[in-house]
Amino acid sequence: MSGYDVQYDVIICGGGTSGVAAAVSAAREGAKTLLIERTGSLGGQMSVSGPPGFAYARLFNCYGEQDTAGFVEETHQRLYKAGHALPHLRPAHRSPGAYTFSYVDPEWWTLLMFEMMEENGVIMLLDTLVTGVLKEGDKVTGVIVENANGRNEIKGKIVIDCTGEAYVAAFAGCETECVSRDEMQPHTICFTADGINWEKVLQYIHNHPDQFTYAQLLHRTSDLTREDIYEAYRNVVDVKELGEIMGFFQLRDNALLNGDWHPYSGAGFFLQPKEGGRILAHFQHSTQSDHCLPTDAWDLTRCHIECRKQLQVAWRFFKNYVPGFEDAYIVKIGTELRLREGPRIVGDYRLVRDDILNTRTFPDAIGKSSFPAGAYHTANVHSLSSIGSQKIGSEKAQPEGSYDIPYRCMVPKKIENLLAAGKCVSTDRPAYLRYVQQTMVTGQAAGVAAALCVKHGITPREMEKDVSELQKTLESQGAIIFKTRTLEDAVKDYEYKLWL
Repeated sequence: MSGYDVQYDVIICGGGTSGVAAAVSAAREGAKTLLIERTGSLGGQMSVSGPPGFAYARLFNCYGEQDTAGFVEETHQRLYKAGHALPHLRPAHRSPGAYTFSYVDPEWWTLLMFEMMEENGVIMLLDTLVTGVLKEGDKVTGVIVENANGRNEIKGKIVIDCTGEAYVAAFAGCETECVSRDEMQPHTICFTADGINWEKVLQYIHNHPDQFTYAQLLHRTSDLTREDIYEAYRNVVDVKELGEIMGFFQLRDNALLNGDWHPYSGAGFFLQPKEGGRILAHFQHSTQSDHCLPTDAWDLTRCHIECRKQLQVAWRFFKNYVPGFEDAYIVKIGTELRLREGPRIVGDYRLVRDDILNTRTFPDAIGKSSFPAGAYHTANVHSLSSIGSQKIGSEKAQPEGSYDIPYRCMVPKKIENLLAAGKCVSTDRPAYLRYVQQTMVTGQAAGVAAALCVKHGITPREMEKDVSELQKTLESQGAIIFKTRTLEDAVKDYEYKLWL
């Protein structure tokens, strides 16, 4: 009997950040789980397309409470103990804005994902594209795949769409919503560099603190001012205290006048840890191409081509204009586009901007987040600062604390035996849950929910009547559902100390 002849309890389509979380969580609850991934790797946003620098950001809210744990915390802790991650970095000038980082090495993260699949008995089918679904009326009963074996059907009791762009949900006939090509946020290709002289970089920052972005460090609940942040930049002694380095405004503008910078994005980078304490610079904002629909292969092709042209321009700028990059060199270029925006399902609940602004709680909560709403990028040199103002009622909505993510936003209307996790869950545009750790939260919840549905012989929609077992199971897996974790709890609960 081949793997195509088996009926699986749970089929997960997409091996990115939501998919791996879903697979491990479903298998841990006893489900016979199949994970299908169109590339030969696992990790999605974490590894093949992009932002390890932004991977585990904002795990703590503006009050310093941890609101994201579970699969996220488990993987971070395992990598930290193995020397492949930095501790939770919470310097004083970043914490009040809830914009802190817990950096991991994306290469070792991907290796860990393969280990965890085997540890938990997840069956993997790689280099395989899901091209359709099997249905009986409105009920999904499996998927259609194409790979080196040709075209095959695979039966499954519950299917989870973790493709990021709701491709499987669309095959199933789900209603989706997406902005137009003209409104679509720009997509990008990341790259990573080594050989940076961090002492020279820090010296430039000390002397020019006003040349960097600070908007995301200001929060409506905090008394921290722009001058306070400038003072922190003047005195920073360890590059890890910065978390990100975005700006270089005057250098960028000079380069633009000289024809040495392209006009489609800002200049800056995140950090990436390597063994032995080495720090790399990870770029994910230095190439951007707009007017590109992720549902149009011609658009995606054009974006790939344009971003690689911009990448070369951006690198020449850093080599020739930015102190500390004289001897730096590129060590990795992303193989996939980082798709910032795409279709989302229309679910039984639609998380909206005001839910985030008002830090709303839900009886069917499956996790929390403190990411602001309305953070949009545009393809110009002001991309990094075009994320809205700090005022209540303006485009960017900052939560006072942490808001709940409801289970119902993963359940598509009308279609049965299908769940969505990751970027394509049901939200309005400002509340878009696209960030890596958010995708893992919904992925973990979808995996557990699918396993419990199979166990009890119910549909994901029927589970909406009583999610108590789902919540209890998620908590047993370490997820934060009802109460955020204080700093004291975090230090007590985990073997490593937070860097305060």
